[in-house]
Amino acid sequence: MNKLKLIEATKNRCCLTQKEATDLVNLFFSEIATALAKGDRIELRGLWAFNLKKYQSYTGRNPKSGKLVQVASKKLPFFKCGKDLKKRADYPLN
Repeated sequence: MNKLKLIEATKNRCCLTQKEATDLVNLFFSEIATALAKGDRIELRGLWAFNLKKYQSYTGRNPKSGKLVQVASKKLPFFKCGKDLKKRADYPLN
């Protein structure tokens, strides 16, 4: 499912206009991105959790030239699947 299909499903399921459904989905993703940018953990019990994982800097290798390069430290979103989502994925609906 992509964002457009999610908007369409939200529109149909909640009896919203296209604009209202688009605004709702955009707000949801915007709030998740804002919370992650602040370093907050986002969790929907049973479904999933996102938090930032910090990676230290390290020396890597440029695959094209073979030269050593210093890779800066960074923070990346880390996804953890919830228990209920694991069950649903293991036993998909027909």
